[in-house]
Amino acid sequence: MPTLATDHAATGGGASALSDVTRSEASLRRFLHGLPGVDQVGAEARAATLGTRSIKTTAKAQALDLAIRMVDLTTLEGQDTPGKVRALASKAMRPDPGDPTCPAVAAVCVYGDLVAEVKQVLGTSGVNVAAVATAFPSGRAAMDVKLADTRDAVAAGADEIDMVIDRGAFLSGRYLQVFEEIAAVREACARPDGTTAHLKVIMETGELQTLDNVRRASWLSMLAGGHFIKTSTGKVQPAATLPVTLVMLEAVRDYREATGEMIGVKPAGGIRTAKDAIKYLVMVNEVAGPDWLDPDWFRFGASTLLNELLMQRTKLTTGRYSGPDYFTLD
Repeated sequence: MPTLATDHAATGGGASALSDVTRSEASLRRFLHGLPGVDQVGAEARAATLGTRSIKTTAKAQALDLAIRMVDLTTLEGQDTPGKVRALASKAMRPDPGDPTCPAVAAVCVYGDLVAEVKQVLGTSGVNVAAVATAFPSGRAAMDVKLADTRDAVAAGADEIDMVIDRGAFLSGRYLQVFEEIAAVREACARPDGTTAHLKVIMETGELQTLDNVRRASWLSMLAGGHFIKTSTGKVQPAATLPVTLVMLEAVRDYREATGEMIGVKPAGGIRTAKDAIKYLVMVNEVAGPDWLDPDWFRFGASTLLNELLMQRTKLTTGRYSGPDYFTLD
């Protein structure tokens, strides 16, 4: 399992390499509370400033295609049916059937019991199947239930697992419990062939109360073995915000500086317009760096965003703005 660090890792420059340490509540608490505090006013001001940046028309077409490639096309409703998710999977592969140059999305995200339906449609298309697990969205279940949930989704063919942390444990200061749960879920993502489904750790930032907690939860999730850190389930408001994503991008940037390892970021929930998506892409480039401008390292968790991106893309291509009914409903 992953280990923690004895050195005080300074984020924001000159981070020393993380060294092995015995995992204990005291060492984990000391590490997380030793991280520099977040200036909330400063973070909000910087996020607002980055949100005003504009890009050239020539770059906008590339940005729209990149944003489409970063979408995890998502449906997580109790009324989801096999027919609905199969249709969504078809759209994921060919978002605009009338334009073969339109790229596919990154993944289709569904509940675990529908993974096999999606996998059958996607086949070898290169679009991944993501499954929410670990008693999504609350995370309130016994550990054996969470692990069984994860293993079932992986066995059904999930390429990616989106787990939720126990926010009650985190907010109570039981950091080691959260760490060990993430590490155990990471192990449950293993496949018989020796490969591992990628693990996205949902922190539900709308319940974490402060940006300091967002930074701590980000580092905790990375240290425990998450491949991605994700803002939200989409079931709690506020979901993804620019200031929260700014703090997470700073965390992955500093984690790579300290360890040499890249971790992905996924804002999810509430990102509905192409303009908003481009704001996030600008922030990724400015805060983490261009290496993260890739679907392997940055995703949008969204259900309605794709149609908006397609409408803007069509306008750039044809000069005409198509209404939302021009594309299939997600």
